[in-house]
Amino acid sequence: MADSPRATGTQTLARGLRALQIVSTASDGLTIQEVAGELDVHRSIASRLLSTLADFHLVTRGSDGRYRTGTGLAALATGIHATLRATAEPVMHELAADLGATVSLLVIEGSQAVALSVVEPPGASYRLSFKTGSRHPLGRGSAGVALLAAQSPSPGEATAVTEARERGFAATFGEVEPGAHGVAVPITAEGLPAACLNLITSRAEVAGRAAPPLMAAAARLRGDLA
Repeated sequence: MADSPRATGTQTLARGLRALQIVSTASDGLTIQEVAGELDVHRSIASRLLSTLADFHLVTRGSDGRYRTGTGLAALATGIHATLRATAEPVMHELAADLGATVSLLVIEGSQAVALSVVEPPGASYRLSFKTGSRHPLGRGSAGVALLAAQSPSPGEATAVTEARERGFAATFGEVEPGAHGVAVPITAEGLPAACLNLITSRAEVAGRAAPPLMAAAARLRGDLA
């Protein structure tokens, strides 16, 4: 029996979204052939998918023939990030108050971890903090590791990323801020970019008890965002 038009349309949509996803996570874009290989489809199919995405300015083709994210995706991401931030911030305020430490929400942008929101603990006489918009390389610091752990396993990934995915959180010391402990938990939700909740503190005892409440908060956010 031939596939129904609805089934065919669903498959095309899924392929298009997957193509957008792999282009957006490639640090220097992808060629049509590379996208075809990632999707396991003929080059002509990949070309049609990318052309459609380009029509909506979600990707753009450079003079080198490589496809990269376009301005339409940036506008779409702004709306998605606003939803993510609005949902997460009440939970972040609770965590910051309960743990007495700064809590941030970070997302992936290219090859970097970017702070989408930062909440400081109320009434603290001393605190470690960084600004919204701060960024550092993926794989560095608890947030960078957690964001990689929020994605599917990849060949040759760092042991720290694999361990964070298995236990549900990443913990580091002094990798982004000298003398600071970081504990981060991945947040994954259908249709939303990979994100994480990250706690930063100079107090080892706070970092030592931070994982369970952070994991509970991440689970709560996954439910709210579903």
